[in-house]
Amino acid sequence: MMYRIDFKAMGCRMLAMLESSRPEAPEMLAQVPNWFEEWEQSLSRFRLDSELNHLNASAGWPVQVSQTLWDVFRTALEAEVDSQGLVRASVLQALLQAGYDHSFEKLPSQQPLPCLAGIWNMVPSLYEVQLDEERRTICLPADALLDFGGVAKGWAASQAAQRLAVLGPTLVSAGGDIAISGALSDGSLWPVTVDDPFHPGESITTLRLNTGGVATSGTDYHRWKQGGRWNHHIIDPRDGHPARTDLVAATIIAPSAAQAEMAAKTTLILGSQDGMRWVEARPDFSALLVLETGEIINSINFEPFFWRS
Repeated sequence: MMYRIDFKAMGCRMLAMLESSRPEAPEMLAQVPNWFEEWEQSLSRFRLDSELNHLNASAGWPVQVSQTLWDVFRTALEAEVDSQGLVRASVLQALLQAGYDHSFEKLPSQQPLPCLAGIWNMVPSLYEVQLDEERRTICLPADALLDFGGVAKGWAASQAAQRLAVLGPTLVSAGGDIAISGALSDGSLWPVTVDDPFHPGESITTLRLNTGGVATSGTDYHRWKQGGRWNHHIIDPRDGHPARTDLVAATIIAPSAAQAEMAAKTTLILGSQDGMRWVEARPDFSALLVLETGEIINSINFEPFFWRS
């Protein structure tokens, strides 16, 4: 039997689906929103009393953190390494400078330029953060404040899918960062639609997946005007600005949702040509890219994932 739960968390729409004949399946699925609430309370910069905000406010001092925050920080560090420095969780100051100072549903669509307009800096590396693994402490430099953003969503989707997978095949979508564990009981694959950024409510294609993760990064949804210029939440750490790219959206299939989220963001920052080269140099990743011109291109190994009825 297929069970499904829809809810909102982390400022996004969430979905968890579980195919199982086990009697405890409905009760376990009903716990998924509670898991996300616990994770969000630890990881959100938009909750004043969150663990992440306490850590950011304590920059310069070692802070003992929960296992959740420690694991997500380690995931963020892996993302920085795997993206060759293009995905960095230490982007909070750059996001604030760009105008992303409220959760998106509360963010004004028009904003004035900040007082420090024109003063932009390269985003610091997580390697500047001091870690003590034995004590599980993190000490942030003053200029390396954290926003976990998509890293947290990819991690949370993977965690929820792993917990549910003990009962059967699972799909979890955390705002579009999707984790899948196992084909359906009849051997069929999970259908995953890729949204059309130019036509809201429509899709470009439907993918078929039995495991791993898929994620899309785009400049079409989380965006706002600042001083007459469009900004978005994907920061290029090389200069601290919202990335200037010829891509509107990048969809990546990867071994995990966290890896897919990292790769989608990396590809978007690099742009269509360099981004596709980056993906095709990594056989475990597949890409579908939508350019500002409306052109759609995909990596060589993306073709097998297209749905054919």
